[in-house]
Amino acid sequence: MQRISLTPRPDWPARAEAVGFVWHHDDGKTYWDESAAYAFTLEQIEDGIEAPTAELHGLCLALVDEAVGSQELMERLEIPEPMRDYVADSWRRGEPSLYGRFDFAYDGRSPAKLYEYNADTPTSVFETAVFQWLWLEDQIESGVFPADTDQFNSLHEKLVERFRAIFPDGGVMHFASDPDFVEDRQTVRFLEDLARQAGLDPKFVAIDQIGLNADGRFVDDENWLIGALFKLYPWEQMLRDDYAEPLPDAEVTVLEPAWKAILSNKGILPLLWERHKGHPNLLEAYFETDPAHERLGSSYVRKPLFSREGANVALVDKGRKAKVLDGGYGDGTHIRQALCVPPRFDGQYVIVGSWLVGDQAAGIGLREDRGRVTRNTSRFLPHVIRS
Repeated sequence: MQRISLTPRPDWPARAEAVGFVWHHDDGKTYWDESAAYAFTLEQIEDGIEAPTAELHGLCLALVDEAVGSQELMERLEIPEPMRDYVADSWRRGEPSLYGRFDFAYDGRSPAKLYEYNADTPTSVFETAVFQWLWLEDQIESGVFPADTDQFNSLHEKLVERFRAIFPDGGVMHFASDPDFVEDRQTVRFLEDLARQAGLDPKFVAIDQIGLNADGRFVDDENWLIGALFKLYPWEQMLRDDYAEPLPDAEVTVLEPAWKAILSNKGILPLLWERHKGHPNLLEAYFETDPAHERLGSSYVRKPLFSREGANVALVDKGRKAKVLDGGYGDGTHIRQALCVPPRFDGQYVIVGSWLVGDQAAGIGLREDRGRVTRNTSRFLPHVIRS
């Protein structure tokens, strides 16, 4: 695994905007960064990333199967009591999953270590599936890389195939998000396009414009029934909203399914460790309410059960606490995880996001930062596979 310095294409922002990638900067700071790329060998991809992704996916599904039959586990994961049967039934009915993303510490030599599982919302799906692939095509065409250079990236194709497998008969599918948050709306537009390629008829509705009709069915702002819904809205919030109560009887297929509320929760990290202690791809972790967390000593990472983009994640190194980004997730239950500093290349800390579509590993995206915690401002860098 190497970090390669490169010359950015002079027109890359225009190329990005031409394909709908308009959040390539954040407050003037670069988000998409092609001044460097990471190079992997095929063995590193297959054995170092793809195999652990499949392995951990299996462990996570087994944990869901256990959790839906255990009120104790549902309580530890803070699934709201009135919605526990709904979450469990979504698993027992075999409601399908579209995607997920494991975040790994990986340096190309040591086993990948799981930081957390982004099992619900699709952060970085477009730049992984589309823009880094277009970047590679341009780099090959301009002679920067040989013609046989590859990328671990079948995310676009697998998402289309997965939409088709979930909805083989096509039909109308609603897509919902905050219409005014540009990154979310463009991400949903991308997923709408994938669904269209799979034979579906996508229809957007603002998340706050979804209503309920007299029959207890969800409807959009034009009173169309919602029978299938992709929502870019986290389950931990959705299960606590006023309109959660009608969900069990609303006859709607939701992506991601409700059982993903179990996995999009940092409480799975101590639960996985408890069941698979010493697993080479897991970090030691405990609920903070468990006295066993003291085994981690004075160096650990403190994480809320629910947080996004590194918010309220505290790194404690030999008793010294690094600065914490307060994103409003600081109250409530926390876990402690063994401190595992991301690998550092050229002064940059990098993590590998490994995507699943259905049950298949589908590609990677890399985020980089001068700090040890990946945040919403951390840059996205492309990658290649080369011999």
